[in-house]
Amino acid sequence: MTSKRSAATLLVLSLLLASCSGKEAATGPAATAGETVTASPSPSAVTSRSMDHRKKRQELSTFIAKQLTGPYGVYTNLLETDQSGEAATGHEVLSESASLLMSAAALAGDKEQFAGQWALAQQTFDMEGGFSYRYSPKQQKRYPVNAAVDDLRLIGALYEAGEVFDEPAYTEQADKYGQRFYDNNVKEGYMYDFYDNVYKTTNNFVTLCYIDLGILRKLSISSELSGILMHNMDGILEEGYLSDTFPFYETRFDYHTGAYSSDHINTVESLLSILHLTETGQQKPASIRYIKEQVAAGTLYGQYSRDGKPLNDIRSTAIYALAAMIGAEAGDDSLYQAAIARMNEFQIRDADSPLSGGFGNTDTGQAYSFDNLMALLAYSYSL
Repeated sequence: MTSKRSAATLLVLSLLLASCSGKEAATGPAATAGETVTASPSPSAVTSRSMDHRKKRQELSTFIAKQLTGPYGVYTNLLETDQSGEAATGHEVLSESASLLMSAAALAGDKEQFAGQWALAQQTFDMEGGFSYRYSPKQQKRYPVNAAVDDLRLIGALYEAGEVFDEPAYTEQADKYGQRFYDNNVKEGYMYDFYDNVYKTTNNFVTLCYIDLGILRKLSISSELSGILMHNMDGILEEGYLSDTFPFYETRFDYHTGAYSSDHINTVESLLSILHLTETGQQKPASIRYIKEQVAAGTLYGQYSRDGKPLNDIRSTAIYALAAMIGAEAGDDSLYQAAIARMNEFQIRDADSPLSGGFGNTDTGQAYSFDNLMALLAYSYSL
């Protein structure tokens, strides 16, 4: 039993890496400094920009549908593998991808795509205790743990669809799955990263980028239980703020030790935390300023030390997509447009390339689901 639990722990660590790290990111064009964004564009410029976003979104959507999608969902990577690694690879599929596609479809008002993606997600990932974070077609294996961040995004997409499409059935399903999430991923008023469907247990910490406050607030639980949960998780997220000098967030909080831990800061994780705060109007002004400055300079890198020193010079599609979403949620159009412009630098424009319209590496042929779906979601904010 102990060895099996250890194996499960290793699995969970790979889950954390797959769900909100920037490891999929590919190095992009060299950074350039000193660029600015016009504060008040003319109406014609706004219309032209919107049409350009729609065109690029459609090209990306076509790439995802034709090249990056199989019978079970969006491939983790366009390049196939034997699907036997600890982390998802190749044509394995993730509930993360399903949740991002559903969110993008709801934002875009695409009722047909949403219905199709939700039906496929249920078929591929739904378990007794949650949505499996990963399915391997080659191994015919549905992994028995969920990822709280992805379950919450699926639930949130259902709530959004219920409202946008005026479909009460989606809201009812969101309530049902929200109750299941609370029953399994929340203990004594605290949320945990995963629930193991075999051992009926959770881990002992929470990763801060998993704390989606807006969706937690919607869970179909009593006002008393909701108040306790929101107080606890809001506190953990907000108190994970590093400093006004480097306004990012800690990585995780350990319930056993009562302490935060971050060997280094992954930008994707901190941006997700900032996005979740911004969605509920709780963002730190310093965070928005810092992101704007780095986007303008083209120097928003993939990983930092805890005091804000870059540990690499990797820039990625997903990083700028998240910066754009933060701008949209903060009502800062200049940040949104600047981040989208940076993100567009990564889109493959070669019509003869199999990656045309997508985001990936033309030299290696690699294209990752997280980068492409985050870009699709970012474009969807402008529709």
